Amino acid sequence: MNARAPQSLEILSELPESPRATPLLFVHGAHAGAWCWEQHFLPYFAKAGYACYAVSLSGHGESPGHNYLDALSIDDYVRDVREAVATLPAPPVVIGHSMGGFVLQKCLEVAELPGAVLLCSVPPLGMMAPAVGLALRRPGLVMDLGRLAGGGQIGTNSLVDAMFYRALPEADLRRYFEHMQSESQRAIWDMMGFNLPRIRRDHCPKVLVMGAEEDALIPSVAVRHTAFAWGVEPHLVPGIGHGVMLETNWQDIAEPLRDWLLEHFA
Repeated sequence: MNARAPQSLEILSELPESPRATPLLFVHGAHAGAWCWEQHFLPYFAKAGYACYAVSLSGHGESPGHNYLDALSIDDYVRDVREAVATLPAPPVVIGHSMGGFVLQKCLEVAELPGAVLLCSVPPLGMMAPAVGLALRRPGLVMDLGRLAGGGQIGTNSLVDAMFYRALPEADLRRYFEHMQSESQRAIWDMMGFNLPRIRRDHCPKVLVMGAEEDALIPSVAVRHTAFAWGVEPHLVPGIGHGVMLETNWQDIAEPLRDWLLEHFA
């Protein structure tokens, strides 16, 4: 269901008949939108009893701001998340993927939440170290991602290399490729080191840090650094790549996330 009103953020939702007290808000990563949660994660967690919402940050999906995308900063995305949180029936657990996890960490500088899930998140020290590591391992992929970041076109092979570990049906790949978009250059620079988060553990009592062992973009060492910064143990899932919510084995990461939610937010 699309809950977007004119000139407001796009918020997709999946609602069970008798929702649990704590809703979930999903925040996408770079080049994506709320659509990435719609196929698997929203119905899966709604079936577990949670009212599920996914926001498209400004300039993404059906949210306004495409015509000034490059002017948008991480702080603008933080305001988007806080605006989305304010529309929900109760304070949510926020699940941030990749750039969305970085935005979530910035959000926790100034806001309190009952729970946060950092899913293949850009680490608190930013993208510089992961980017350098990727450039050394796979320079061609870095060049393709740079073209995408600047609004250029890349092939489906590059999208697969960046996002997925297992083979996906060709029809699904084409559909995901059509939804992918350019990203704000200002936001990318913020994540490279110009606007790094200050960790505020006191603003969130429950934090889960999850990563994918076959992630080409956010390696396991970055996931471990994020977990250390938040004072928790990392949960690394084998056999899955960066685009965890769209992988064919997406349940391998959804199930332990569900179990953690049921333990802390039943």
